[in-house]
Amino acid sequence: MLYKRRLRSRIVFSFLLFGTLLSGLFAVSTLFLQSTLEDELIGATLKQELDDYLVQLHQDPTLVEPFHTRIQGYVTRPGDPNHRVNAQIRSLDTGVHEVETAEGFFKAAVRKDEDLWAFLIYDITENQRLTNRLVWSLVAAVLAFSLLSLALGLWSSSRVMKPVSDLAERLRQLREETPSPGLARWFADDEVGQLAAALDAYAERVHHLVERDREFNADVSHELRTPLAVISGATELLLAQKDLPEKTRTRILRIARAARQSSDITTALLHLVRAEQGTNSDSESHNVYKIVDKLIHLHEPLLDNKPLKLKIVDEDKVSVIAPESVIAVTVGNLIANAIRYTPSGEVVCTIGSGRVLVEDTGPGIPESELPHVMDRHYRGTGVSGKGSGLGLAIVQRLCELYGWSIRFENRSSGGLRAELNFFGEN
Repeated sequence: MLYKRRLRSRIVFSFLLFGTLLSGLFAVSTLFLQSTLEDELIGATLKQELDDYLVQLHQDPTLVEPFHTRIQGYVTRPGDPNHRVNAQIRSLDTGVHEVETAEGFFKAAVRKDEDLWAFLIYDITENQRLTNRLVWSLVAAVLAFSLLSLALGLWSSSRVMKPVSDLAERLRQLREETPSPGLARWFADDEVGQLAAALDAYAERVHHLVERDREFNADVSHELRTPLAVISGATELLLAQKDLPEKTRTRILRIARAARQSSDITTALLHLVRAEQGTNSDSESHNVYKIVDKLIHLHEPLLDNKPLKLKIVDEDKVSVIAPESVIAVTVGNLIANAIRYTPSGEVVCTIGSGRVLVEDTGPGIPESELPHVMDRHYRGTGVSGKGSGLGLAIVQRLCELYGWSIRFENRSSGGLRAELNFFGEN
């Protein structure tokens, strides 16, 4: 389960909720007990006095009313109105009742026999006033306890969360090349200290893994350049022969193109490794049109007998400060994908306005898949043929390294448009 609130906010909220509920429960319990005890005590007193008086009245009819000790009592007969008894109280049935009249609040015990009606009335107006004061006092106490709980929660959370906040701040200040952050030495041997020690160990393992990965990429990229150079040299010598059959020449051109593409990829990966290590140096400026023109000629042998034309349009000169291999890999992937997924029609490369635009007349890409075309190993639904789904992922890393932007969209007339902008987002 994911929590949207911060840990400190949850601690403060817990204190506030606990304090409010506890004080509220205490207030409700106090009111309930006060009301229950008061009702039982007053009701029992009224009933007892009324019963005692009626017993005495039957024994001695000369007793006069009002009879009372602390309570006023009246006796009348059915059908004989007693104007000293409030009409609202006179209409009550036998039992103990709480009545609000114009004079105030009263507890009234009523007993209606066949020959006598007796009323015992106790004025609880002052009790009601005290009860109201008690209610407001308890409300104020609940608010005071809630504020106290909030203050205690804020103070406690700041104390509890300070080591965690310090740990988070030290993690933010770490640099990628730091082999071991050494966080544990800044914290006590408690839960946060154990977490810091675990982070130290994890950072150490990650650092070694990253370094090993960089070294592997650098070694592979470097070692592949020599055999690729040998293959390229051999293909050049073979192509220089004038009596080669056309089929053989086409096959050698395929080998030359694959060797050139592999060489460009290894060089680009080597630049990525150097950039991650901070040792990559600025390259000279290259004319993008010349690079794209070479790529077009290298990809022409891939067409075979496919009814597809490759075109290049030079609107204006575009020069980019980046290694030639990086530009070739980036644009070459776009051209190769356009050729692979376009069964017929044309693939047009337009150079100008600081960008390269590759447009094809293929089926395009479903709109739902466009945001994922540059994900690693993503090839889309219904895609056949060989491929690892890594080409565009490498292109994205190169674009991020040199600050370029790349965007894909379906054309309204059919096909896909890939735009590589060398000046970032438009």
